[in-house]
Amino acid sequence: QVQLVESGGGLVQPGGSLRLSCLVSGSGFSINAMAWYRRAPGKELELVADIKSNGITDYADSVKGRFTISRDNAKNTVYLQMESLKPEDTAVYTCQVNIKRLGLISGYWGQGTQVTVSS
Repeated sequence: QVQLVESGGGLVQPGGSLRLSCLVSGSGFSINAMAWYRRAPGKELELVADIKSNGITDYADSVKGRFTISRDNAKNTVYLQMESLKPEDTAVYTCQVNIKRLGLISGYWGQGTQVTVSS
């Protein structure tokens, strides 16, 4: 059984930093792409950043230069380092991974973690 466990959210002042982590637990699979999404109040789900199995990354324009996505394949963990946070970064952040098992690829989602940027 695959489970995603996120951590690292919280309240931070504008200009501050946070690091989100998402651990993928389970066995018998390999992880392809990993990504972070967010949903702000009253807004649609937004892809924040993703990282392929070969390490290639992509970012939403709104976070380029401020956020960094990375992964530790040995730990089955994806991270999102967030710098220079703005009030408009306030959202529920959720990790998403594509897992290959028995020749099939399936998507899995975490439960979400709240990030609030406010003074």
